[in-house]
Amino acid sequence: MSTRDFIEKDYYGALGVPQGADAAAIKKAYRKLAQELHPDKNPGNAEAEARFKEVSEAYDVLSDPKRRGEYDEARRLFGAGGAGARAGFPGGFPGGGGQAFDLGDLFGAAGGGAGARNAGGLGDILGGLFGGAAGGPRARSQAASGPARGQDVETEATLSFEEAVLGVTVPLRMQSPGSCPTCAGSGAKPGTSPHACPVCQGAGVTSRSQGAFAFSEPCRNCRGSGQVVDDPCPTCTGSGITTQTRTITVRIPAGVKDGQRIRLAGKGAPGRRGGPAGDLFVVVHVAEHPLFGRKGDDLTLTVPITFAEAALGTTLTVPTLDGSVSLKVPAGTASGRTLRVRGRGVPGKARSGDLLVTVEIAVPVRLTPAQRKVIETLAEEMDEDPRPQITAAVTGGER
Repeated sequence: MSTRDFIEKDYYGALGVPQGADAAAIKKAYRKLAQELHPDKNPGNAEAEARFKEVSEAYDVLSDPKRRGEYDEARRLFGAGGAGARAGFPGGFPGGGGQAFDLGDLFGAAGGGAGARNAGGLGDILGGLFGGAAGGPRARSQAASGPARGQDVETEATLSFEEAVLGVTVPLRMQSPGSCPTCAGSGAKPGTSPHACPVCQGAGVTSRSQGAFAFSEPCRNCRGSGQVVDDPCPTCTGSGITTQTRTITVRIPAGVKDGQRIRLAGKGAPGRRGGPAGDLFVVVHVAEHPLFGRKGDDLTLTVPITFAEAALGTTLTVPTLDGSVSLKVPAGTASGRTLRVRGRGVPGKARSGDLLVTVEIAVPVRLTPAQRKVIETLAEEMDEDPRPQITAAVTGGER
């Protein structure tokens, strides 16, 4: 990708968010578009696939605060009203004394002269943003034809409540760009090979002068690759890349939460020309459990008990995700009280969470005559009615 291409791409427009959008808005817009445009939902739709790649590329830049800052600064200087863009010189600026110099000269990336010493933050911004390609034809040639990192890939995984808490190994099936298996990524038909571009001599860029101005741009003959394929591969039509379906095994750690985004380094799309693979991001969705809930690293559980058990105390056998435990309920326990079972929550490296058991007194709906008689006798013997006390507390006592 050339400097001009990078500056002219509108990543905010691709995601449909304003330039001042926060990280949450950018993530929300990306997830919505990625779900709509994902190749699995649009098989054979080339337009949707192209938009999916565009949206993914935009999110890769805007979700990284450092890269987003570099992108915004570069567009402010050169792509959205900077001095060079307003003057109509996207590739070069006029130099003193009628001489011409390009961006590499401007930011001193090619040597240690005054330009290099004074470039400061702008040189660092462009160097990081364009892969070190801001310095002269040699640097640009290496950037155009050298190794390129593979794209990051995002997929989703739905786990059961138990799998999310205890951890699980799951197979993930996904579609992503990869090196063409027919030509091994060269783009040339098997039995043939690419050769150096005769226009740019393999540099990937061409330079031209117009009076006092010098312009450098990607070679149009080879599209900046530095190589020409005379007999394209029939599978990838010369691009060296095809959309491939693959299955990988991923270990989901214990304790993941619903909506959590897990990064797996080197598991994304393969790199080009020997470059490193991108990263894989797995967005986890956790199903609800019929019995258990979750608060951070603690699990929650509600257990019914009888009035007699609450009044006299008892020992309950309560379930956990990996078995059961005995829980002692003290005599006189009120309905709604929460008892803690330590270490039986979400597993952790430093410490595991707890199981929080809330007891609720189950009141019988129907009573037999004998049961009613027993309760009435108990009420008479206890002779306790909390309502007068509540009335007195509200009215301030009898006057």
